[in-house]
Amino acid sequence: MPLSQTLKLAFRFSLREMRGGLSGFLIFLACIALGVAAIGGVNSVAQAITAGVADQGQTLLGGDLRFQLNQRDATPAESTFLDRLGTVSHSANMRSMARLDDGSDQALVEAKAVDDAYPLYGALDTAPQLGRKDLFDEKSGVFGAAAPDLLFDRLNVKIGDRLKVGSATFELRARLVSEPDAVSDGFGFAPRLMVSTAGLAASGLVQPGSLVENAYKVRLPAGASEADLKTIQDRAASDFPEAGWSIRTRSNAAPALSANIERFSQFLTLVGLTALVVGGVGVANAVRAYLDGKRGVIATFKSLGASGGFVFTVYLVQILMIAGLGIALGLILGAAMPFAASAALQSFIPVPAKGGFYPGALALAALFGLLVTLAFALLPLGRARDVPATALFREMGFEGRGFPRLPYLATAVGIALALAALAILFSGDRRIATVFVGATVFAFLVLRLVGALVQWVARKSPHARSVALRLAIGNIHRPGALTPSVVLSLGLGLTLLVTLALIDGNLRQQISGSLPERAPNFFFVDIQNSEVDAFSTLIGNEAPKGTLIKVPMLRGRVMALNGVSVDKANVPSEGAWVLRGDRGLTYDAKQPANATLTEGSWWPENYSGEPLVSFSNDEGKALGLKLGDAVTVNVLGRNVTARIANFREVQWETMGINFVMVFSPNTFAGAPHGWLATLTEKDATAAEDARLLNAVTRAFPAVTTVRVKDALDVVNRLVGQLGTAIRAAAGVAMIASVLVLAGALAAGNRARIHDAVVLKTLGATRRTLIAAFSLEYMLIGLATAVFALAAGGIAAWYIVARIMTLPSHFMPEVAVATLVFALVITVGIGLAGTWRVLGHKAAPVLRDL
Repeated sequence: MPLSQTLKLAFRFSLREMRGGLSGFLIFLACIALGVAAIGGVNSVAQAITAGVADQGQTLLGGDLRFQLNQRDATPAESTFLDRLGTVSHSANMRSMARLDDGSDQALVEAKAVDDAYPLYGALDTAPQLGRKDLFDEKSGVFGAAAPDLLFDRLNVKIGDRLKVGSATFELRARLVSEPDAVSDGFGFAPRLMVSTAGLAASGLVQPGSLVENAYKVRLPAGASEADLKTIQDRAASDFPEAGWSIRTRSNAAPALSANIERFSQFLTLVGLTALVVGGVGVANAVRAYLDGKRGVIATFKSLGASGGFVFTVYLVQILMIAGLGIALGLILGAAMPFAASAALQSFIPVPAKGGFYPGALALAALFGLLVTLAFALLPLGRARDVPATALFREMGFEGRGFPRLPYLATAVGIALALAALAILFSGDRRIATVFVGATVFAFLVLRLVGALVQWVARKSPHARSVALRLAIGNIHRPGALTPSVVLSLGLGLTLLVTLALIDGNLRQQISGSLPERAPNFFFVDIQNSEVDAFSTLIGNEAPKGTLIKVPMLRGRVMALNGVSVDKANVPSEGAWVLRGDRGLTYDAKQPANATLTEGSWWPENYSGEPLVSFSNDEGKALGLKLGDAVTVNVLGRNVTARIANFREVQWETMGINFVMVFSPNTFAGAPHGWLATLTEKDATAAEDARLLNAVTRAFPAVTTVRVKDALDVVNRLVGQLGTAIRAAAGVAMIASVLVLAGALAAGNRARIHDAVVLKTLGATRRTLIAAFSLEYMLIGLATAVFALAAGGIAAWYIVARIMTLPSHFMPEVAVATLVFALVITVGIGLAGTWRVLGHKAAPVLRDL
């Protein structure tokens, strides 16, 4: 028969077969729909946010171009260059202390000073809505300010109250609802305090060497193209090679946000793929159970002369049609996610997602769904093809064991490889995707071995005196047992949850436990050269038992490595963060007490030769640097090149004063700079900390004081939010695991009914059968939980100890929660199906034996 006629006939039989409904395929549909929806939805939301950033690039950036300079204003020549481009708005950002007018309380703020041209795009939203003059201008020696609710609540103030910032007084005239360019300024640990540039100047905070970021935003004439922006960037780089400014355009308004969204969407996509792959186990179970129920029909086909290939085609078409329905349901849910996420994400991401239809993301999800279906359905279909009709006519004849013919096995393996290749190809970080794919394959193999090991142990276990226990152990290792399916389906999701729970727990323990024990009480920033001695005297009087450490500090950007511009340097992601934005820099004649050299030697105290630099070991190696290499940094508009004299180990987790780069003192001779200091006083009470903070703020209003505990609280809150989001995402994989578990147990119901009827006929009570089934599910769940704890614990240890380089601890509460969860899930779902099994009448089953 020609292929076209064979397919036509197979399709007609498939439709007839499906007239009986989708009974037995609900789990199949749910698994496919869940995985496709997760992948399609996550990628669609990521593209929606990216599209929102692109659409509002000018507003988010605050202009068509943004030129940032640190610790200095633009020179006259630079200002002239910017003014010729279009309308320029200048804003300045710096951390400072805002204290109540009566000095009774104070808080760290992120001060932002804006000029009369602000904003060039978008609108500043305040409550009440005021014009710029009413909001910021000086009235009777008092400047205006706007702040968010967080600062109002922190200082317990209201509109009309006054704050002292530096030597200037500001009146809170409105609540800050939103600022259009907040994303371009980056993340801040403190609430915003928006003032005018005149107000900031009057505060006296900006001194030579102060840590202030000056942003010059340019609005170009209408019609400026992306090519025009690139031309301006090139001109700025060539005309001012030592300006050291960071230039961004409207097409790259929020690079950090975009990068984080890409990373998180990649993680969620991999989680969705995990859910889909776990769901593939459910597909295999559903197909096997469906074919088991159709063994009479298959036997009739073969008895009437149908070939095995024709039978395979008939049921493959059915499986693909049902999978198509599941994929369609998943695509509908995935397509709706950008619209649903637009409102939900506004409180977390200050960029509105652009609701819309993203065919690329949905097509990829559909392709993943189709490949998973084929990879897991071909094996049971191939096995059914070769089962003889005589075996199918016998009750319990088809159990779907053994390997199918080589062509089917090779095709299934080829599809699985294509699935892995697609996951890697479409990943933003192929290295991580490759590790994920390898780990998934490894986990599948290990879980199959774990299932086989559990059955072997059950088979070799001594004879139990309890009838229920004996039945449970027998059910674990009998032919066609549920053990492999349950271990595989529950094991993947549970391992993922254990891994994430241990990582989250270790991070929280570091932030709330280990770090505060080692961290200083306070950081003091922007101590002026003229104030260092007086500041040290004050700290000595207020905290005589404390340890004060102070170092000079500047800000600078790495411009080149060995003469190659960092824009053109090809560096791995582990070290790329050093080259992004500005870094804190310092100098020291003596080797710091907390510096352990790994290579090279420190320079003499009276060194006066070419500039030298000490580089942190891990970051230097990640950048491919070695002793003698040249590092060029831009500080205060001047490029300085230094040779690497040594590498040193840096313990970032101590939260003490640490720098990537420490220079020889002659490198920055004569450069204006401030000082950074820490105070450590372990036995200090909260009241003593508050008194010290108040004393420093009163005596040195320009010094920014950061209480480490407050900063850790902010970080802990952020880690908690991120952990919640990640656990929710991992929950998708866990839901898939539970669905597959339910499907596996449902697929075994027919065999259970047969066993239960026979046992009841032989005198087994309902109580004995329930106890036997409960023990069986409990033992399988316990074995799976032990594996998940071991595998998840190893994975979490590797990530925390090796990648994050933090102390890793096993957490008993996670172990207990995992065991309880596994037992509740397996026993709960198992018993839910057992009630139905035990409810069957014996006579109809016995008649079919």
